[in-house]
Amino acid sequence: MRTSTRRSRGWVALAAVAALASGVLAGCADDSDDGSPGSNGGGNDGKGRTTLTVGTFGVFGYQQAGLYDEYMKLHPDIRIKENVTTRTDVYWPKVLTRLQAGSGTDDLQAIEVGNITEAVQTQADKFVDLGKEADTSQWLDWKLAQATTKDGRTIALGTDIGPMAICYRRDLFAKAGLETDRTKLAERWKGDWAKYVDLGKEYMRKAPKGTRFVDSAASVYNAAINGADQRYYDKDGNVVWDSSPGVKSAWNVAMSVARSDMSAKLKQFDKPWDQGFANGTFATVACPAWMIGYIEQKSGDSGKGNWDVAEAPTGANWGGSFLGVPTAGKHRKEAVALAKWLTAPEQQAKVFAKQASFPSTPSAYPGLKPAADTTAYFSGAPITQIFSDSAKAIPTQYFGVKDQPINTAITDIGILQVEQRGKSPAQGWSAATAEIKDVLGQ
Repeated sequence: MRTSTRRSRGWVALAAVAALASGVLAGCADDSDDGSPGSNGGGNDGKGRTTLTVGTFGVFGYQQAGLYDEYMKLHPDIRIKENVTTRTDVYWPKVLTRLQAGSGTDDLQAIEVGNITEAVQTQADKFVDLGKEADTSQWLDWKLAQATTKDGRTIALGTDIGPMAICYRRDLFAKAGLETDRTKLAERWKGDWAKYVDLGKEYMRKAPKGTRFVDSAASVYNAAINGADQRYYDKDGNVVWDSSPGVKSAWNVAMSVARSDMSAKLKQFDKPWDQGFANGTFATVACPAWMIGYIEQKSGDSGKGNWDVAEAPTGANWGGSFLGVPTAGKHRKEAVALAKWLTAPEQQAKVFAKQASFPSTPSAYPGLKPAADTTAYFSGAPITQIFSDSAKAIPTQYFGVKDQPINTAITDIGILQVEQRGKSPAQGWSAATAEIKDVLGQ
């Protein structure tokens, strides 16, 4: 899921809330859809051209990168109209209502990763099987699997993803007497988030005054769970959150942070968190590709050349979306062609060049280049290579309909109880358990 707003230029990200934490997207684009069924503006434009509507949330970058204009130039008989709803918590329920009604959908509908499992499990018959239309080998296996039903129907094609890295402050590491070389650091914590936490303990022994090693325990939990082989559901769709090895491992790592002095105890995307970047109050943050721009924006000039990027302990993904073609659409053939074109490696690379949305098609990776000023800002780090390697290492994960609320219960209730209210890990887990059982109706 992507719960941050999509970037409107360069590497600048105006984010809201972590996808697997809240599902709410604070917008950066104006709504062009008034929310009423049938208002999408599809059909014929009166000039003999077919109008295709693309329903999105936030800024996907297609218009900003000039892709719509390029496609219309290649296909003079097609006109494209984008309908933007800025908030995912408004957008997705509206899409579900229209899918059930069998009318009012856009010709193409964006689906956020936090909603793709629900779409696959409960709405698959409402979408065209794009697996029969596109070369599915173009996408990362785990990305394709997220949009594919048990019987092999691919209901949507992948757009961007959020491969994980560790962004860190070289200047603060140096003041704490720690290694600053990104390659050596990556080797130090490779394969185990607990090793990352161990380094945090070392940092705190000589930490510059007023600084902490990491922004929050919830941040570390999300990074760890997003790279686990098993999360809250098994491959058969059974809820296993309370016995999942991935959850246990991520929880234990988060508890090590929550019960220590290494956390700044900040809630991501709140104003104090933004101020933490500007004031340099924490030395590291688990950062998916799209957060690079957010850091650059919030840290400002004082962060230039002080931030660096290293490989994360494990490959992990945070964010991303898909494009599907509803069967209720009047122009399905044309919509399928547009969906295939927009999500092709060449077009994903163009969106990356404009706003750094990281492609889900590996063949695009060799030619990706971040802006020169971004490379300089992050101390010359090979950003594209780091995120490309992470993307290829992400395991296939199985999501369920209640993934988001389960995750939120653990991070916003369980971990918060320990980190901010001084409760024991057992008490925090108990509080999260009660909320999860309520969510699951148990």
